[in-house]
Amino acid sequence: MSAWTLTYEGFDPESEGLREALCTLGNGRFATRGATPDGEPRTPGTYLAGCYDRIDSLVAGHSVTNEDMVNLPDWLPLWFATPGGDWFRPQTADLLLYRHELDMRRGVLLRELRWRDDDGRVTLVRQRRLVSMDDPYLAAQENTFTAENWSGPLRVRAALEGRVANEGVARYRDLRGDHLTCHETGSEDHLAWLTAVTRSSRITVALAARIDAETGPPARPVLARDHIGSDHVLDLPEGRPVRLVKTVALTSSRDHACHDPRSSALRHVRRAPFFPELLARHMAAWRRLWSRAKVDVDGPELSRLVHVNIFHLLQTLSPHTADLDAGVPARGLHGEAYRGHVFWDELFVQPWLGLRLPEVSEGLLRYRWRRLPEARDAARQSGLDGAMFPWQSGSDGREETQTLHLNPSSGRWLPDHSRLQRHVGLAVAYNVWQHYLATGSMPPWCAELLLEITRFFASLATEVDGRYEIRGVMGPDEYHEFCPGAKRPGLDNNAYTNVMTAWLMHRAQETTVICPDIVLRPGELARWEDVGGRLRVDFHDGVISQFTGYAGLDELDWSRYRGVRRLDRALEAEGDDVNRYKASKQADTLMLCYLLTADELTGLLQHLGYQVDDGLIPRTIAYYLRRTSHGSTLSAVVHAWALARLDRERSWEFFIEALQSDLNDVQGGTTAEGIHLGAMGGTLDLLQRCYLGLEPHRDGLYLDPLLPGRLGQVSMPVCYRGRRLFIDADHHEARVNGTACRTFTLGDAIMSGTGDLGRRIIHHRERLGLTREQVAERAGMSPGYLEYLEEHADTPDGGVLYRLADALQTTVDELLGGGQDRPPGRGPATAHPTLETLDEAESLRLIAPGGIGRVAFNGSHGPTVLPVNYKLHDGAIVFRTATGGPMDQDLRTGLEGVDIVIAFQIDHIDEAAREGWSVLIQGPAHHMPPEDTPELARTGVTPWAGGDRPLYIRITPQHVTGRRIHGI
Repeated sequence: MSAWTLTYEGFDPESEGLREALCTLGNGRFATRGATPDGEPRTPGTYLAGCYDRIDSLVAGHSVTNEDMVNLPDWLPLWFATPGGDWFRPQTADLLLYRHELDMRRGVLLRELRWRDDDGRVTLVRQRRLVSMDDPYLAAQENTFTAENWSGPLRVRAALEGRVANEGVARYRDLRGDHLTCHETGSEDHLAWLTAVTRSSRITVALAARIDAETGPPARPVLARDHIGSDHVLDLPEGRPVRLVKTVALTSSRDHACHDPRSSALRHVRRAPFFPELLARHMAAWRRLWSRAKVDVDGPELSRLVHVNIFHLLQTLSPHTADLDAGVPARGLHGEAYRGHVFWDELFVQPWLGLRLPEVSEGLLRYRWRRLPEARDAARQSGLDGAMFPWQSGSDGREETQTLHLNPSSGRWLPDHSRLQRHVGLAVAYNVWQHYLATGSMPPWCAELLLEITRFFASLATEVDGRYEIRGVMGPDEYHEFCPGAKRPGLDNNAYTNVMTAWLMHRAQETTVICPDIVLRPGELARWEDVGGRLRVDFHDGVISQFTGYAGLDELDWSRYRGVRRLDRALEAEGDDVNRYKASKQADTLMLCYLLTADELTGLLQHLGYQVDDGLIPRTIAYYLRRTSHGSTLSAVVHAWALARLDRERSWEFFIEALQSDLNDVQGGTTAEGIHLGAMGGTLDLLQRCYLGLEPHRDGLYLDPLLPGRLGQVSMPVCYRGRRLFIDADHHEARVNGTACRTFTLGDAIMSGTGDLGRRIIHHRERLGLTREQVAERAGMSPGYLEYLEEHADTPDGGVLYRLADALQTTVDELLGGGQDRPPGRGPATAHPTLETLDEAESLRLIAPGGIGRVAFNGSHGPTVLPVNYKLHDGAIVFRTATGGPMDQDLRTGLEGVDIVIAFQIDHIDEAAREGWSVLIQGPAHHMPPEDTPELARTGVTPWAGGDRPLYIRITPQHVTGRRIHGI
């Protein structure tokens, strides 16, 4: 089993929706589900972060408005057919091989199939798909066809399909989903484009596609109003692969620096590199991202589960998200469940992001800050102060929670009171504080966000008999909307809401000290201190009561509903009401154990004036654990956290369930509608802040690990207040940057330097014939940290460098590349070199990404060698130089049509590994006329020396040779 791949063998129509969701590819700006380019069933979906639209539907005789994250035009469709045959369809084909493989390390989806047509012809098809993490506007699919026992023409049809709607969730299909209108299509320079406009938000989206085929003439697009296609004929020689690549660009009127989406999409796709370079850049971007987000655990199966959760979180929230006006969609960019709305799931995601991608965490906070005016209006309309954030947010921050919801078990539409979950504001405030602890930064707008939420909850609290009460709300449980017999919806004194409000009052007072320039209203500080010290919390049977009146509810006969996760639906279908019972959908009171340490929770209750004995928290955990149906994927996360220091074995069971919740679709069909982003982020945060006990504080980073027995060790890089640190721990000790310790403060200095430290460590370690473990022991650090240094671009603390240099019998200067200005070649020759001759195709593949090469020619002053920045364009080497400069003059013959034959050489030498390759190309140099400049400009080649060098020179390869040297 690979820790980095998900593999699906065979064609299974029943599980296509689940596979599509888990094979989604995205880059934080947009994502595309893993639907096949052909066949049925398929639920295509391409979703752009922050792209919403409202539409009216008739429900139970009432007109209701719903806002959805819009399913955008489908860029995937591509069909193929053998001579005289129908288009390939997996559901009807004679399949000899059919598999999908998701490569999470590189962000690539592979589909391989072999099928036999009615005439016995066997064709192998290999498709590689990416949504570029390098260029967030681009996506591509490479299709490689091999005729195994025949030769002849293969028909291929590629399309951009605008006839899509939001139809990905079965229970929403009675509602309108036709959000796209005003379709237009066209072509320009063999590029196809399609635009559409969302009905009410009037967002224009555009797709542009480029087809690069190895054989056959360029196809002329076939236009329709709402879709556009092109037909191609590939000549397949028996046994020889032939490729066709579909590259697309997705733009919208929400984009920065965009005049209009259509021309922007065309420009993006026109200048997109060919697939090999596009793939190389994409993989390099993922490599950089994994270096910041990687979490290492023991064993391939556990590692794979962790990688699945990190991978899908990063596809929804990447560095590309930081500058977007987008929040945390509860189901990612992977499907249409919850309509793509933003709930409170950021509470489970941002603490993990803040210690890895703080710029993304800050961008998510800005999403909330930009919606402060709407939240203030909502509070005022309810007669309250401050900012009241909605339970479901979308485009502009108004409340998007529906007033009715469908119970699929009974088929009835029922009132929905979940908008009363005011605790969403507490989640936003908690994340502001966590971001401050992780980064050390509390900009004025962050302080404003936290204080406006504080004003809301201070105004929500009313004084009754010497205590402050918060009435008419719902807690995270979601089953309980009101007490039986109540005349109004909502609950009084939800413990989670009240205790976290007390926590918020304390943080608000600290914020005024951190940001002394903030102007407060008269009496505010005193009000916050008073509310924070007298909020009401109920108790019964020696445990914290979930809300006032909870103790009077009936006990449920759990034996009748064993394994039923959605008790609310099951009981309503029977004519009963879950509000009558002591039964929770997910953790509610126990959320306090998720957000607060035992000392913090005990301290808050004591500050509120309640006596707390040592057994209160364990009793409360046990009590609610017996009364929870786990109808949400978040429930297992919270219970794993709550049990971490009471019952490590049970905690581990919940942790594994949470890790597997989407991969195994534990909620019974919901993952096909979109992954559960909060649960994915929560499991990662559980590894980090719970099991490792990694807590950022105002005065430093604290470690208090208590790993479950089956978690041998865990390691991860983090970014704490601008410093990159490597944290690892096992059952014996915790380490920061490889050294055993439990705290880290910012007083330690870091040495700066240049060079490839990891490669140099490996080089010196192998020179001495030492294992990683031996070097780590000599240097007094953990092998995990040494592995991290070898594999990632990082510079450790000065003390670590000196210990490493001593262990490797070298100097710090050498480790940091202090001799890098000296010419290469100082290393000894390899002991047993082998020389491999490269064919033309492999030579061209090696140089395809472009870069820096050398041109050699006979100049006016003798043989001349100069460095140039180059690109490959239509099989030729292209570079720029100055008009009238030495290269221009020396490469002109003075005779029209006669060019000088020159040499172009590029090599890649790995001196530490004593291996490398070299490619030499010889051919005529052509000065390109001005009329060709616009086309060549699309290559993006820049001159080596910079400046204005408008002359393009093209070398047409006549003779291509290459060598690769291998050493031992």
